[in-house]
Amino acid sequence: MGDSLNKMITFDDFTKVDLRIGTIIEVNDFPNARKPAYQLTIDFGDLGVKKSSAQITTQYQKEDLVNRQIVAVINFPKKQIANFMSECLVMGAVREDDVFLLHPETKVKNGSQVS
Repeated sequence: MGDSLNKMITFDDFTKVDLRIGTIIEVNDFPNARKPAYQLTIDFGDLGVKKSSAQITTQYQKEDLVNRQIVAVINFPKKQIANFMSECLVMGAVREDDVFLLHPETKVKNGSQVS
């Protein structure tokens, strides 16, 4: 992680990343994942509903995630993870092996852009 200063990007590079706010509307176990994970269904408002896989099982129970707003990158190509197609990347802060979801401080409209 200490090498991050050696990987400088331009502002134009950053503007290509489409970070949006979405609300988790469904959470399922993901038994076919190599590492423990959940399958998330996320509502991005006018941008639609997308699915993602997230390795957040040590910090979050399924029932605590429903209706929680999160930050996600929505303009990655779809990625096959085991038997599941992930359509966005949920953002989180990593501490050791734990992931803590990034989220807005107050409720905002689904699909709101993060800048």
